[in-house]
Amino acid sequence: MISENKNQYGFPRRVGFTLIELLVVIAIIAILAGMLLPSLAKAKQKAQGIQCLNNHRQLAMAWRMYAEDSNDILTYASTSGQNGNPKDQYAWSGAHMDFSGNNRANWDPTVDLVKRPLWPYTKSLGVYKCPSDHSTVTFNGVPKPRILTMSMNLYVGGFAPLPSDPSPYGNDGGWPFADNYNIYGKLSSISGASPVTKIFVFLDMREDRVNWSNFMTDMTGYSPPNPGSYKFTSDIPGMYHNLAAGFSFADGHSEMKRWLDPRTTPPLVDGAGGDPGAIGDLASPNNPDVAWLQDHSTRPK
Repeated sequence: MISENKNQYGFPRRVGFTLIELLVVIAIIAILAGMLLPSLAKAKQKAQGIQCLNNHRQLAMAWRMYAEDSNDILTYASTSGQNGNPKDQYAWSGAHMDFSGNNRANWDPTVDLVKRPLWPYTKSLGVYKCPSDHSTVTFNGVPKPRILTMSMNLYVGGFAPLPSDPSPYGNDGGWPFADNYNIYGKLSSISGASPVTKIFVFLDMREDRVNWSNFMTDMTGYSPPNPGSYKFTSDIPGMYHNLAAGFSFADGHSEMKRWLDPRTTPPLVDGAGGDPGAIGDLASPNNPDVAWLQDHSTRPK
């Protein structure tokens, strides 16, 4: 009787796959991988979207708690732009973001972020950046992840007032498109004609446009309605989540807004020429996304 492990001549049998069998197995694995990778990519994207919304909820909660601890007065959406203004310390962020590694506020939280009014209510660096934002700057030859994706609605807090201004509330910074619209200075003032559930506080902003940490919606064409005059300022919302951006609102909830018009989602510009704020206005007549942003930013005075 011949052993199971030997052939009829008594030599050990060769155990293994033929070349053809190996190629078939490899081909099957490749096909399965090709089928699974898109699903894995979508799952990762969905997970990042969930994390982004969670970040928004935490920031919105910090924003509300600060106001509740500050006699209803909101933190400013932006610094004033005047050097040495003591009121700038009450802006939620003073990081004038750009693409220079020498601007340490881009990547070092101790320069600005941890000194800001909302930090005591969050103390989590990851909350301030969308997980899908992978932008970096280079310092001493080493890439450094930038720390800020979120921007605050200009009309919720406004620019910090100048030292000569006796009012504790923020202003519109002198932008003509904002003259006839409310700059909310108190948490309680967002109610009434402007439902608290409809006014956004934070949004994801594009890495090639985020600069002074505020998002300025150009209200031209909102009241009276004139869709043909719609436009963006240098600020354009993010599109990290399958052409959508995360938002948080004054009532504390967060949601994704998917953009409908391709003019809202132009390709990212690497480095944006240095200063994102130097990019000019972009006309966008009849853009439904501009209409949505206007309707969720503020109300006429």
